[in-house]
Amino acid sequence: MKIDSQISPSQASFQQNQAFHLQQLGSFQSLLASIQNGDTAAWEKEHAKGKLTARERIALLIDPETQFLELSTLAGYELYEDDVPAGGILTGIGQVRGRTCMIVANDQTVKGGTYYPITVKKHLRAQEIAEKNHLPCLYLVDSGGAFLPKQAEVFPDRDHFGRIFYNQARMSAAKIPQISSVHGFCTAGGAYIPAMSDQTVIVRGTGSIFLAGPPLVKAATGEEVTVEELGGADVHTKISGVSDHAAESDAHGIFLLREIVAHLGAHKTAPVRLQAPAEPAYSPEEILGVLPTQISKFFDVREVIARIVDRSDLFEFKSNFATTLITGFAHIEGIPVGIIANNGVLFSDSALKGAHFIELCCQEKTPLLFLQNITGFMVGKKYEHEGIAKHGAKLVHAVANANVPKITVLLGGSFGAGNYGMCGRAYDPSFLFSWPSARISVMGGEQAANVLLTVKNQQLARSGKQVSAEDEATLRSTIHAKYEKEGHAYYASARLWDDGVIDPRATRSTLAKAFAATLHYEWPETKFGIFRM
Repeated sequence: MKIDSQISPSQASFQQNQAFHLQQLGSFQSLLASIQNGDTAAWEKEHAKGKLTARERIALLIDPETQFLELSTLAGYELYEDDVPAGGILTGIGQVRGRTCMIVANDQTVKGGTYYPITVKKHLRAQEIAEKNHLPCLYLVDSGGAFLPKQAEVFPDRDHFGRIFYNQARMSAAKIPQISSVHGFCTAGGAYIPAMSDQTVIVRGTGSIFLAGPPLVKAATGEEVTVEELGGADVHTKISGVSDHAAESDAHGIFLLREIVAHLGAHKTAPVRLQAPAEPAYSPEEILGVLPTQISKFFDVREVIARIVDRSDLFEFKSNFATTLITGFAHIEGIPVGIIANNGVLFSDSALKGAHFIELCCQEKTPLLFLQNITGFMVGKKYEHEGIAKHGAKLVHAVANANVPKITVLLGGSFGAGNYGMCGRAYDPSFLFSWPSARISVMGGEQAANVLLTVKNQQLARSGKQVSAEDEATLRSTIHAKYEKEGHAYYASARLWDDGVIDPRATRSTLAKAFAATLHYEWPETKFGIFRM
């Protein structure tokens, strides 16, 4: 049933919202551009060596007239004293010879392509997405290995550098292709990326693979050797067998990589019934006029859905029951999806409705889309007595165990247990994206200030004192500023709490690419745990 929008672009409120968000997006787009345009001088140095940059390699790799779904562009933003644009590594989904692939490309212009802690985390997240969705992994290697000053945060732990190779081994065993092309240095532990790949390309003259470079070899053994003699293309394609294909240039290396993908075998696909894509009845551009200027202000999430789904059609489930949670069936670029969207605070009946709907989608193998804008579950004596904790737990159970693809978009607030019930990061969504307007924290800054102020007053009351008006103002200001900073979408994305901040107007196209990436394997059956009655 087509959603009948109640919003018109001619309304003053629409125009006010739109103007506000266009201004906000201006700074967002400038930030993205500064990251994606890179260091011009560093790019020129790579070109002088006869090399392409990471972004240029990806542009050659993906099929013409297709788009690369870049992930986590803000990784590392204001995270270190050093500037580490995009975390020093590019990851994302691309079509290569008609095959959907995960692409991981070291950016040699950022600290020599070395791995900071966030670089490792971003690389591992890319592999996690690839493993979950059975996507071939294409590694464009040009890296100096671990960033040594932060080795304690990169090397020894479970989810540090070594996990990259563990993942390669596990995915190869699961018949998920692992393919590398070496365009520059590939040293120390990083040498295992091509060595553990199913097939490897190395570029003559610029690509090199070795566990220890010439300086370390000389220090350890006294042997003097050049880079090419130690680990160049001829060494590894004619003598060691570490690499399978020698390329004469970066572009030739990318050509060979595309040829390898072209000769991969067939793969199983998901049991979904696709339909012909159709544009929404309302333009996605209008989302900026739907979204209020203040996160605390209510808006009907159906207005967003109407500008995302095919034909603006949403077949609602339980439309008259538990109306603070919208559930229903729709299509995005022809892909069937079950939508769970916040339209207010979660009550017990909201949780039950959501759990029921998730069961239906798992039964019918329908992917799930969660649209988050949630302050949390309703609190208070009445609701606790009614068992909101156990009813909320049913929703959490259902979300945690659903074995269909789950994609989450944070539109506005994502607070407290509402984040859990609506498939936050801890609930293993296939992808999670944020709008610049999103805010994520255990609670809002104002609520946190009130809680901490109450606790402080209770402590002082034991000695007959109370917080002064001046101290109260200082506490509120400090807590509010802290929560505003740490709850901001950029702060979250810099730490990979999501897979990227996206322009709200690009939500439909982003979701279409992301859902398409989930359709390349047979999803396992869902088994639910015990639902407390």
